[in-house]
Amino acid sequence: MTEARPSAQTWEADSYARNARFVSDLALPVVDLLAPRAGERILDLGCGDGVLTAKLRDLGAEVVGVDSSPEMVAAARARGLDVRLVDGRALPFDREFDAVFSNAALHWMPDPDAVIAGVARALSPGGRFVGEFGGHGNVAAVVVSLLAVLARRGIDGRGLLPWYFPTAEAYRAKLEAQGFVVDEIRLIPRPTPLPTGMSGWLDTFARPMLGGLEDDDRRRARDEVMELLRPALCDEAGNWTADYVRLRFAARKG
Repeated sequence: MTEARPSAQTWEADSYARNARFVSDLALPVVDLLAPRAGERILDLGCGDGVLTAKLRDLGAEVVGVDSSPEMVAAARARGLDVRLVDGRALPFDREFDAVFSNAALHWMPDPDAVIAGVARALSPGGRFVGEFGGHGNVAAVVVSLLAVLARRGIDGRGLLPWYFPTAEAYRAKLEAQGFVVDEIRLIPRPTPLPTGMSGWLDTFARPMLGGLEDDDRRRARDEVMELLRPALCDEAGNWTADYVRLRFAARKG
């Protein structure tokens, strides 16, 4: 079995809005956990196309968004937002923010220790770090099916997995190692309906695993993944639900 290198995850703002708008639509509980106050300076880490950045702004905060995707940064700037092209592992801020907020982005950032260290540097003393992202067990059925379909092609897909899905205990330890006091952290099973089905989800989020295949074979592989998943994640009416598990947390800089 051959080892393959992951394809880069790329983002298309229109495709993301069509296939993944549920990501920001389901984020209101974590916004409530942040409890932004008027006049606060907040960093939105992994802001995507800026939908939640705009919501935080509209609640009265002064918000800066950062994202590593030029396409997403352009889409967010088109909303009139202060958004910058920044790698989450190399945040350039020094004690500038009252809070750092992140939704559905931290699991895309390798080297979580570097990310948390950058967040700690960016916060003023006592500042809050509040977020939600994929936790242990997130899209487990999808991952197993992707690995199985790649194995049929003689590819060891374990090295292609682009996601970081920690347990609550593991992420708590990383936060505390950087001086954070953790007020709340828990895994939340959240089966999530997919408005454009599993094909839209795979096209949007599984590029690092399937992107190395030739076009025709990539489409066949996607269809094979869906057939494996159909008994577990598709109902009798053809509606798809992703097996999401989210890790939600709130911490303070000590």
